Amino acid sequence: MSTPWTDPARPADERARALLAELTLEEKAGQLGSYWLRPETDGEEGFAPMQSSFDEGRDTFDALAAHGLGHITRAFGSGTLTPAEGVEHLRTLQKGVLSHSRLGIPAIAHEECLTGFMAAGATTYPAAIAWGASFSPELVREMARRIGRDMRAVGTHLGLSPVLDIVRDYRWGRIEETMGEDPYLTGVLATEYVSGLQESRVVATLKHFAGHAASRAGRNHAPVSIGPREFRDIDLIPFEMAIKLGKVGAVMNSYADVDGVPPASDRWLLTDLLRGDWGFTGTVVSDYWAVNFLESMHGVAADTKDAAIQSLRAGMDVELPETNCFTTLVDAVREGALDEADLDVAVERVLRQKIELGLLDEGFDPTADGEAIDLDPQDNRGLARELAEASIVLLANDGTLPLATPASVAVIGPNAVEARSHLGCYSFTNHVLARLEGGDLSVPVPTIAESLAAEWPDARIAVERGVDVLDPDVSGIEAAVAAARAAETAIVVVGDRAGLFGTGTSGEGCDVVDLSLPGRQADLVEAVLETGTPVVLVLVTGRPYALGAFADRCAAIVQAFMPGEEGGPAVAGVLSGRVNPSGHLPIGIPGHVGGQPGTYLSPRLAWESEGVSNLDPRPLFPFGHGLSYSSFELADLALSAQEVAPDGEVEISARITNTSDRDGTQLVQLYLSDPVASVVRPLKRLVGFARVDLAAGASKRVTFRLHADRTAFTGRDLRRIVEPGEFVVRVGLSSEDAPLTASFTITGDVREAGEDRVLTTPVEVVEV
Repeated sequence: MSTPWTDPARPADERARALLAELTLEEKAGQLGSYWLRPETDGEEGFAPMQSSFDEGRDTFDALAAHGLGHITRAFGSGTLTPAEGVEHLRTLQKGVLSHSRLGIPAIAHEECLTGFMAAGATTYPAAIAWGASFSPELVREMARRIGRDMRAVGTHLGLSPVLDIVRDYRWGRIEETMGEDPYLTGVLATEYVSGLQESRVVATLKHFAGHAASRAGRNHAPVSIGPREFRDIDLIPFEMAIKLGKVGAVMNSYADVDGVPPASDRWLLTDLLRGDWGFTGTVVSDYWAVNFLESMHGVAADTKDAAIQSLRAGMDVELPETNCFTTLVDAVREGALDEADLDVAVERVLRQKIELGLLDEGFDPTADGEAIDLDPQDNRGLARELAEASIVLLANDGTLPLATPASVAVIGPNAVEARSHLGCYSFTNHVLARLEGGDLSVPVPTIAESLAAEWPDARIAVERGVDVLDPDVSGIEAAVAAARAAETAIVVVGDRAGLFGTGTSGEGCDVVDLSLPGRQADLVEAVLETGTPVVLVLVTGRPYALGAFADRCAAIVQAFMPGEEGGPAVAGVLSGRVNPSGHLPIGIPGHVGGQPGTYLSPRLAWESEGVSNLDPRPLFPFGHGLSYSSFELADLALSAQEVAPDGEVEISARITNTSDRDGTQLVQLYLSDPVASVVRPLKRLVGFARVDLAAGASKRVTFRLHADRTAFTGRDLRRIVEPGEFVVRVGLSSEDAPLTASFTITGDVREAGEDRVLTTPVEVVEV
């Protein structure tokens, strides 16, 4: 039967309002809830923080969906279902939702998709920190488009990705989920991810809004003590970009409390800023059990009803992963503790999103939606390898690499033989299989040792684990040392194994006390170095580790940030020279394990130590660093103007030349400094970048169009302003290797940079 809300010719807002008017109070509340059919944890931690505390006494599906349901949680990402089984399982859940919905409103099915669709047999792409290392918006967008294509094909509508948290403390376990320590890089890549996923008609979800990674002491789920200026100028920037430029459809709150206010109950954050200032029109969904945590963890709500009322009034639309607190909303309205109008605001937003997804179009049948497809086709694997190759960073090289045709090689270390080390904590393998079935792999993942054997079929290769990632047993070091002594070159592969809540060395709830290599891996590296055989150190990690103890004794160092299912062949290609490395660090690599280096966005007091402190906070390898087998030269810096109006722009250009006999790709980076400002500013910050492909001997001119808005910052009165004065620009190959320097002056009066300000720096690359 045709109704106003099922007519696709009508505007979505009109359809949503028409359907809202037909709903009972109970049906309205149902649209703000969710259900998660998941394995029991038997008292152990599960897939989300403190999951076990919510397992006992859970409401049944029939109870939670009695009057309809907003979301179905992780129908694919909670168990080992084939695509065909997953499609049928989701259809069965949708049938259950419709059987309880008087007006036939289906649920939105959401899944995790941070390293690809988190389902059995789906492509596992590199972790987000590797996207940052690629500095490749185009590859990230194409990856997201394919993730969305696969998710939508099997009947899923919303993905819980990307993560926009900006790293402050390298001890934090969730660094692998981030794109690094720079808000502009994160904002650019996140915007492209959002665009790619939503091109495939899957809603993207920005998380964790906001400040999550600035937690005290690098501890998961901890308070955040930054001030409002830093919050606005660093943590909020990528969210603003992805909302205004990417038109994202969903936002998820942060678990942390920011200066004493949990985001899940912060009306300024979720309504005044997000919707009022930024114009966000999508839905806000809670991080799992975050509404409960207002009572149980933050202590700002008296009970679950109080938590539900606070969160809804703040701007929360849907409680995930299941309805615990929002079950009280009907009583709250009837008791007069909550206006039904407040409920209606959230319900209309959820209905509009369902309409925009086509779930309420006349003729659409959610119980027949989806088809069983190959979730890891060759075109996905090819892209996974391309992204992995672009993300691998050559940190140091004395000329030993590339090893084109080695005669004998010792391949040593736990991550040379452990395929799981290539995958992030939100991969299906490490997130689900590691808990349900042990160490199985969801998709084929060649190890680095296997990949090197394929890369060098004629070489004599000895493989020794040496030590495990965490096991203290060092009995295998002796065999590793013998193998190294008998080889021309030793390739030592160490690093992380992702897990959850302490089951790994990287990932959610896997924070560390210092930045030394996990377990006895440093002992292994030292023992192999003592043999005198040239050592190529390969790090497969989710965070940076301190390398100062042995960096200058290694022949070469290669950093691979959890490079995904095709990471083995990608690393092998870099070592052999088949792949010319082009990745750059999205985060610094520290020299010492104890002192926490400041991120590169440090002001002078946090960066310089002479006459101040005996601790040097500067990294061993800085943000933006990355070597190549080609050589490049920057020259001929030019500015289009020396004086710029407060609403004007300046073009900054330089020539880059490949001075070697090998084709290569170089990342040209533009940094901005504000030497004298009314508030303390970072010594430099990234404001533009471009990956430039250059044939041997070729040159190209790179031109950045920098608007005065890109100099803006939050002033003393918390208004974002463009302030007159001198600004220094540097063009270079890393944050500390920027040889081309010039300056321009903004003249005139202080100008407030409004919500329509320019957020990006367009770049043009042309042949010369």
